[in-house]
Amino acid sequence: METTDQPIRVLLVDDHSLFRSGIRSLLQRHAEFAVVGEAADGVEGIKRARQLQPDVVLLDLNMPGMSGVETLQLMKQDCPEAAIVMLTVSEEAQDLGTALRAGASGYLIKNIDTDYLLRAIRRAAAGETVVAEAMTGKLVAQLQAGTAAEAPASELDKLTPREREILDCLARGESNKSIARNLDLAESTVKIHVQNVLKKLKLASRVQAAVFAVEHRMK
Repeated sequence: METTDQPIRVLLVDDHSLFRSGIRSLLQRHAEFAVVGEAADGVEGIKRARQLQPDVVLLDLNMPGMSGVETLQLMKQDCPEAAIVMLTVSEEAQDLGTALRAGASGYLIKNIDTDYLLRAIRRAAAGETVVAEAMTGKLVAQLQAGTAAEAPASELDKLTPREREILDCLARGESNKSIARNLDLAESTVKIHVQNVLKKLKLASRVQAAVFAVEHRMK
């Protein structure tokens, strides 16, 4: 998301009304954020996302009925540009990996401090990956514990040398701005390259691309 004078539009999806109220009150104290809607379950969350097209969705992982991951997958189809960040009590590495593979732009724990949450929303809106510090080590451990495999040649052959460089950068969690600076490219050009990488590898998000690269030992 490019820098503008417009506030970051946030949608809250959580079955606990008191928690939503607390997050809403927090964000309303800052002019750079606008809570454009709320939902108490996945079905309503998908409807609200489709109607409102938010910049960032804060989505609970465990909700009655449709799970957070199911909601995430369907929401990405209707709102591919939205940064969907899981905000949950679960510190299980498996839940983290599942959410990222499903296309989440981040994974935060509900005991997060206020300043960190605000920074995370800003970063997610800017296209960066946001993972709670307490979970980063668990993600790396989970990936390392799995059986890494060489990426199929047919998959990587689809990428140009520059796109492979971009994929390496995504594996390091770099933002478009950082990639542009390091590769001496325009940020708009980086955005196009990222979109091409996702399309060619049939991935839903830059986070999935990062996981793909790590799992196939491209990092």
